Amino acid sequence: MKKIHLLTLAVFTLFISSTAFAQTQKGNIMVGASLGNITGTFSDGSDKFQININPKVGWFIKDNLALGVDVNLGYAHTSFDNDSKLNDFNYGIGAFGRYYISDKSIEFSKRSRFFFEANAGFAGTNSKTKTPGGASSSSNTNGLALGFGPGLAYFITPNVGLEALLKYDVTVGFGSSTTVQRLGLNVGFQIYLPSKRAKELLRAEQQGK
Repeated sequence: MKKIHLLTLAVFTLFISSTAFAQTQKGNIMVGASLGNITGTFSDGSDKFQININPKVGWFIKDNLALGVDVNLGYAHTSFDNDSKLNDFNYGIGAFGRYYISDKSIEFSKRSRFFFEANAGFAGTNSKTKTPGGASSSSNTNGLALGFGPGLAYFITPNVGLEALLKYDVTVGFGSSTTVQRLGLNVGFQIYLPSKRAKELLRAEQQGK
């Protein structure tokens, strides 16, 4: 029985090590989402809540290099004791590129991969302020959105990776405010599927299976 357990452990270890880099092979598809800047602050004088969500889908055009599309949605609300309120709504759509570093000398685990991501597209930020007297004012920025930053993916299974991405984003365009900059830590997950398997799942979904 002990030999069977050791053999099972050896096979599992070999499976993990052999698939640690299979997720980012050419032809695979990645789909998932990340959450960023999730905070809730409740203090004397003001309360604040904000959240961002960033779904994306990408295709590996070559080993370790994926290109795809992503959507960004965010909301922030701040209320003050004097009944004034501030609401921000962020939105955007664009393309991204992600490169997974294959240098094993910088690994700290066979299940982890460092990567670098950059994106470009259209984005906007609308802000609205309401004062205690009932008056309101608004500002907005719409235009070119650029972002980049390093990240780390940790594969909890051969096809599912949890990830953290430190991202700097800037929106430059037109509106009452011409530039908006953000730096945030995003956490989320990605599912990696061979293109053939992804097509099978889509076909099954369309057929209602």
